[in-house]
Amino acid sequence: MWIGTLTDLLLDTAIAALAVPVSVLFVEVAQALRSPPPPSTELPPRQRVAILVPAHDEACGIGRTLRSVIPQLRSHDRLLVVADNCTDDTAAIARYEGAEVVVREDPTLRGKGYALDFGVRHLAADPPAVVVIVDADCLVQPDSIEHLARACIRSLRPVQALYLMRADADAPLGARLAQFAWIVKNWVRPRGLLRMNLPCQLMGTGMAFPWPLIAASPLASGHIVEDLKLGIDLACAGAAPLFCPAARVVSEFPSSNDGIRAQRTRWEHGHLGMIVDEAPRLLSRAVRTRSAPLLAMALDLSVPPLAALTLAIAAIWAMSTIYATITSVVSPLVWNSALALAFALTIALARHRFAKDLVSWRDLPLGIVAACGKIPLYWRFVFARQSAWIRASRERK
Repeated sequence: MWIGTLTDLLLDTAIAALAVPVSVLFVEVAQALRSPPPPSTELPPRQRVAILVPAHDEACGIGRTLRSVIPQLRSHDRLLVVADNCTDDTAAIARYEGAEVVVREDPTLRGKGYALDFGVRHLAADPPAVVVIVDADCLVQPDSIEHLARACIRSLRPVQALYLMRADADAPLGARLAQFAWIVKNWVRPRGLLRMNLPCQLMGTGMAFPWPLIAASPLASGHIVEDLKLGIDLACAGAAPLFCPAARVVSEFPSSNDGIRAQRTRWEHGHLGMIVDEAPRLLSRAVRTRSAPLLAMALDLSVPPLAALTLAIAAIWAMSTIYATITSVVSPLVWNSALALAFALTIALARHRFAKDLVSWRDLPLGIVAACGKIPLYWRFVFARQSAWIRASRERK
């Protein structure tokens, strides 16, 4: 008797816990379907900007990145590349393209955060009004620097560009589903938050900061998702990031299996780790301070990667089905089925509006199969979580 009661309680608790991220995701996607608010017509003067590019062994692609940035610079702007622990020609290529280059050599302190801190300290001798951080494997779309700089000066807060990842044109279904998940995370959900006048998370590239803010930020760390951590720290300090979809940066998924595996492990272990380590703290602070922006960021952070959420819903549904078969208690199954339908509707709406040319209706159910392929990744998160920053190889086959 008590076993059945305990099982019922555990299932109800799991369903209630899953209802939070599913509800948040549904609201964000529903809001994203609405037209975004018109851009402000009160644009401040364009002030001096420094583009900061952290680069570790990026010789294969940094030239394209710099060539996408340089036409957007004005005469008083700076373009600084931090060649961080490089073993290739990254520094030489950056100098050839016309960038200012500083070299950092420290094999014991590795990670993007240390490179950013090094670059910001170098800029401090002649500080700009705005620092824009761009990864060395991204293409910055035309006029994006202008949009970021003006939005940053107007708000005096961090500003995040729309950051998209693309798979090869002939990529298999798994890669296209990964691109769809990226669109939901980096485009659809921030667009919904913008529609509600709420802040977004930082995404690692295409980020603009007022100089006083970035100069005082604790950047020097080897955290594997230093962007998420920085955005939360700044939000707690009263400067929550804003989404600026008019500015866009684009990159490509790695083509090698090792590169894909390393990148996904870093992103998903880092994201799940932030949910475990930071979401409760952020939620508690939001309640104590009665801060709607912090509450929005805490709830947004609580939404795990789509594959992890898919697996969690499927697992609880399977357990609810077994429990209903054995005990004839169907309430957990009914509630979880409603949750699964809400999740499926949310994904369908996002696909119809933002990715209809990328994945078909027949492709979506196969997302469950793709999610199952990530079970070892999530298993490692529980028993052997990655905590060190490891660069994903971007070599093209």
